[in-house]
Parts: sequence; C-alpha cells; structure tokens
Amino acid sequence: MKIIIDGFLRLFFLLVLSMPPPIALAETKSLCVFDLLGANGPIYAQMKDYKIAAMDWGVDFQLKPYLNEKAVAVDFKSGLCDAASFTGIQSRQFNAFTGTLDAMGALPSYEHLKIAINSISIEQAIPLMINGSYEVVGIIPMGAVYLFVNDRSLVNDYADKQTDLSHIRIAVMDSDPAQLELMNQLGTTSVSTSISEMYKKFNTGLVDITYGPSVVYEAMELHKGMQDKGGVVDFPLAQLTLQIMIHKVKFPENFGQKSRQYSLSQFDKAVVFAKSYRDRIPFKWRISISESQQIRYHDMYRKIRLSLRNKGVYDSKMLTLMRMVRCKKNPQLLECTAYDRE
Repeated sequence: MKIIIDGFLRLFFLLVLSMPPPIALAETKSLCVFDLLGANGPIYAQMKDYKIAAMDWGVDFQLKPYLNEKAVAVDFKSGLCDAASFTGIQSRQFNAFTGTLDAMGALPSYEHLKIAINSISIEQAIPLMINGSYEVVGIIPMGAVYLFVNDRSLVNDYADKQTDLSHIRIAVMDSDPAQLELMNQLGTTSVSTSISEMYKKFNTGLVDITYGPSVVYEAMELHKGMQDKGGVVDFPLAQLTLQIMIHKVKFPENFGQKSRQYSLSQFDKAVVFAKSYRDRIPFKWRISISESQQIRYHDMYRKIRLSLRNKGVYDSKMLTLMRMVRCKKNPQLLECTAYDRE
C-alpha cells in the first residue's frame, strides 16, 4: 500500500510541476463612457467589445454610462474614473495633440484619418500620447460631421458673400473654442449649449443649424427639426473621433500601446458602421454644394485652424501632420506650397 501511495504522490507532484504558472487576475478599473443614448447606444456597445479585449492586457473594466460628456471629463479629471471615452473635442483639454484630430476641415475623408491615426499608433509616437499623468490609449472614428439645417435657403444664402447671416442661430458647444471661431467667421448668432442639449434645441426650433455624425440623425430624430425645408449639407465639417484616455499610473506597463493597436484594428469596422448610418439618411435630405462653395469652406476652415493654432488651442505638430497627410493625398493643393503652412 505504501508503494502505491508513494507512487501516487510522485505522479501528483510531477503533474503540478508541469502545469503552467497561474494567470494573474485582471485588475478592476472603471471606464466612464459618454454616449447620448447611454447604455443602449452604439459607443457603449463598442466599449463592451473593448472591455473584452482589455482582459488580455490585465484589466477588467467596469463600464459606467454617461449622457453628459462634460460630466465624464469632470469625473475623469477628479479621479472618479480610471479611464474615460469621449470625443476628441473633449479630450483636447487632456491632450492637445490628439484632440486636434477633430479640427475643422483638417481631414477631408476616412482615408486621411486612417493615415493620421496609423502614423501616431506606432511605438515611436508613444511620448505624444502621454501628457503628464494622462495617456491616450485608443482613437476610433465616430464618423464624419455634417451640418443639419432647418431651411435649405440658409446654404444658398451663404453662397452669396454679401448676405447678412447674423439672423441665423447655430448651436455651439460652450466647451469648444473652434466652434466659437467658426461663428465669428460666419457672422452668425451662436446659442451656447451642451452636446446633450443641442439636438433638442434644433428639433424645437430654438436653433436653425446643428451638426454631428450621421448616427445622430436617427438617434436624435433630427427629421423633426429639418421638417419639410431642411436637409443635411453633403460636405464633411470634420472627422469626429472617440478617444479613450487613462490615468497612466493606474494601469499595467505597456497597456497603452496594446490598447492603441487594438483600437487601430477596429478602424475599418467603425467606418463601415459610420457609413451605414449615413446611407440610412433619406436621399431627399441631402444638400449638395458647388465646387466653388467647397473651396470657400476649405479656405474658411484653414483660417480657423491657423487662428486657433496661434491661440494655443490647436496643436501645431498635429496640424503639420494632417497637412502632410492632405498633401500626400493631393500634392496639387495650394497649401502644399503656401508659405503660411500649418
């Protein structure tokens, strides 16, 4: 009997020694997620997939939905959120470099945006992702931003440079200097609001123009505000991004780079998603603008970018990078040889 027991013990210890070392338990961290639709929205759904992926990097995220984007930023800054996901516009206060990706007219297409994000997702760009205790660990496209108007004649009026536009009311997020600069360029009346309230004001007629990615048309029922005379200007204002940010010291080493590579792998999927929502906007709402108007828009956006660069709102390194991307796609652009470059 003793021989049998000794043999069993030897076999047991051999099996134990041959087993792989135990996997460390993932650290529990909070991720505060901004989504206009809360836990039922498309951004929150994306963060559910991100949560699953993060388990492989040693983090178990507990998701917290927010309807108010500014509240996410406040709670993240105070440390109530270990990580946060919000638009690039909101992220600018934590990292001006990545926050400048959403600059007006800077990236005309998803192809431009992909080149830019790909170039800053490499290891050599890690220092640019870190600002003090904050680190940007993911950038995902939310969709091209379009103008929604309650009257098509507003677009036609702007085609005439002499038209007084002071009577036009446009919703402006009080946290974004770029939008205030645009109002100054246009000479229109701005109505200060939050991103969660601006679409309600458009639908109830308190403002004439609002903006956002295509997903808001359906989610916020913007057909109510457009009614019979309105529409969507079929010319991108900017590329809106979803940016994931962390308090760096609270996360495992190399978490940031693994997260950025994962986010980059989701780019094409996110673009397909954004385009599907654009395709769901009825064709009758689309407002085409002439080539000469497009040139005017581009010129106006460029002046805004340069002005905000000089004021320290937009990051000069990111503006230069995006200009290089535009020139790579279209070397014939005037700005590719202009002296006053971004």
